[in-house]
Amino acid sequence: MHPSSARARRIGDQIQRELAEIVRLELKDPRVGMITLTGVDLSTDYTHAKVFFTLLGSAQALHETERALEHAAGFLRTQLSHRLRLRHVPQLHFVFDASVERGMRLSKLIDDAVRPNSGPDDGGGA
Repeated sequence: MHPSSARARRIGDQIQRELAEIVRLELKDPRVGMITLTGVDLSTDYTHAKVFFTLLGSAQALHETERALEHAAGFLRTQLSHRLRLRHVPQLHFVFDASVERGMRLSKLIDDAVRPNSGPDDGGGA
């Protein structure tokens, strides 16, 4: 593993932890509900960070949350600068992480396929 990639992962993990706390405790935008930050990918020069998040809710809630996070990016970056010992705090870009939702949907499909049909007309009584 290249040392810079290990450093990028460490910094990304630290950004994720700090951002999760800032969003939970300090971000007062009602459009940002219960979100989970699932990861942070840093650009090779550490100037940009993709912050992946997930939430449960409708497409409208997702759209509102994305807008609110982009609107709050400057505030969040400023808060990060107080908490992290970095020369430059990266620009934050929020990206919905659909992998959790896909995983839940796939798990349900598997459960439905494996479960024997147990409808009301299957005569499975005593």
